[in-house]
Amino acid sequence: MPIPDNQTLLLAFVALTGLAVLLQAIILLAIFITLRKAVRSVREESEKLRSSLMPIIYETRDILVGTQGFLSRVTPRLETAATDLAVIMHGVRAQSEELQSSAQELLERLRKQSERLDQMFSGLLDSVDHAGEFVVETVSAPVRKISRVLRAAKAIVESLRTPPARRRPLPASISEDKSV
Repeated sequence: MPIPDNQTLLLAFVALTGLAVLLQAIILLAIFITLRKAVRSVREESEKLRSSLMPIIYETRDILVGTQGFLSRVTPRLETAATDLAVIMHGVRAQSEELQSSAQELLERLRKQSERLDQMFSGLLDSVDHAGEFVVETVSAPVRKISRVLRAAKAIVESLRTPPARRRPLPASISEDKSV
């Protein structure tokens, strides 16, 4: 089995890295598209709510303005006007309570959906993170082993290539000292 050289290994690592980056880009694009759709949906829902609330608010304001004018013109019939005003206010209060409950229900749904989206994205990002760690561990362990084997082979080849060290003769002054 031929041993791959450094360029082949480097090319393989570059290819794996490129695939990982491409996968991340695709995942990020999918997240972006999903978020954009969610934002668009929330914006449309808020516009629907605003368009349904504004006529009611304007009608209520018109009723109040008309009621004030009516009271200023009809002071002798104050009791009758007060009774009519109480009836109108009761209706306004009932409508505002309905609007408030509808708005609270809508906000609760929106909160639940945002929590759901948060959980989905958190789970997705955790999965991507775990997958990335798994890929790194799966790729790095064999690469480290191959690297160790290649270093050992290189050390053996280098040690076989170098000639054995020659012995130099001792200088005369040292050899005389040893004979004494």
